[in-house]
Amino acid sequence: MKSDKIRIVVIVIITFLVGYYAGITNIAFEWGHFQPDILVSSKEPPPSDQYMNTTLMWNVLDKIETLYYDKSAINANNLLNGAITGMVNSLGDPYTIYLPPQQNSNFQQGLAGQFDGIGAELAMKGKSVIVVAPIVGSPASKAGIKAGDTIISVNGKSISGIDLTTIVNEIRGPKGTTVTLTVEHSGSSIPVNIPIVRNVITVKSLASWTRKVSEIQGINHNADGLSQAANDKIIYIRLSEFGGNTNSEWQQLAGSISKQVKTDKSIKGIVLDLRDNPGGYLTDAIYIISEFVKSGTAVMQEDSNGQKTAYPVSGKGLLTNVPVVVLIDKGSASAAEIVSGGLRDNNRAVLVGENSFGKGIIEEEFDLGGGAGLHVTVAKWLTPDGTWVGNGKDGKGLTPDYIVPLNPKDPTHDTQLEKAVEVLVSE
Repeated sequence: MKSDKIRIVVIVIITFLVGYYAGITNIAFEWGHFQPDILVSSKEPPPSDQYMNTTLMWNVLDKIETLYYDKSAINANNLLNGAITGMVNSLGDPYTIYLPPQQNSNFQQGLAGQFDGIGAELAMKGKSVIVVAPIVGSPASKAGIKAGDTIISVNGKSISGIDLTTIVNEIRGPKGTTVTLTVEHSGSSIPVNIPIVRNVITVKSLASWTRKVSEIQGINHNADGLSQAANDKIIYIRLSEFGGNTNSEWQQLAGSISKQVKTDKSIKGIVLDLRDNPGGYLTDAIYIISEFVKSGTAVMQEDSNGQKTAYPVSGKGLLTNVPVVVLIDKGSASAAEIVSGGLRDNNRAVLVGENSFGKGIIEEEFDLGGGAGLHVTVAKWLTPDGTWVGNGKDGKGLTPDYIVPLNPKDPTHDTQLEKAVEVLVSE
């Protein structure tokens, strides 16, 4: 398998990407700019005796075409897409999905970093549709959608038993239109109706700042160790997703930070914020790990036969000697978990925050021709020490070295960032 055709499905971007995802998605796979790998052009059954003869399917299609009373409702493309969707959905795997041309186009637009929607990544956990994370500053975030929310209905219609791709298509829509989601917030069983006005979502992968400890908002500067370190500096990097522009953005940022660290000895380290990061390209995750790790394994893949393949770091990192603390939460999924686990297992970072999402599988993307696409779960991914963050259909995630919850009653006080700074200045 070629690594540049693999990505970690991040989860379907309902924002819509297909939203991640659909993002589904970030998991470790590359979505887009690939030549067709599979072209469906034959009616012959697959070469396996476990499949029944496809004559039955064509017989059903013939009966529908010749006997169904409403001829205006018969559309060959819709029938074919429905048959393929049903076949894929029968696997019961929310990450193995068929995307007809329009949905695939929406998905690709999301990966490109701009699309119309509400700005939230969705995933299936068991039979529930869960918000992995709203994009910072998105209509979803501003309306009160939170990571961990369970979506019950869309515009008053129950989504029980409906596949994720269809749900995403119901939620996404043109700028200026409104969609109403009925959700249950994490920890509550009381449904809440939340109207959201769709907008153009532009996703920038990276943001950063450098500040003295004394200047970081929300920090308790009288806490032990922090008052003495008031003049020490922290570099904060927010990596919101692993998308099409992540590598180029990171390359510029890493070069600048590398020079900064060499000249400014008051810098104590880097806080890498992967909270609410739903994932993205596997190759990007390996690239980011390689910036901090000199040698070793970035991530491992385990196929259906238990065969493990190690993906090494590149050995070209610019930040291999800078202390690092990684922030994670339940919105950290897929490639974000690969980076977190890879840095910790290589003794390059400690993790602070809350358990991550638990997206521990790898999908491969195929261009089927005609604009359609197929994502197939092909393997598990493991951290370098062999840890699998998945646990059946309900991921267990990575457990931080320091479990620190946020205080919902005081959103201006970032207790997780405070702990990360405390860890860095105490080293």
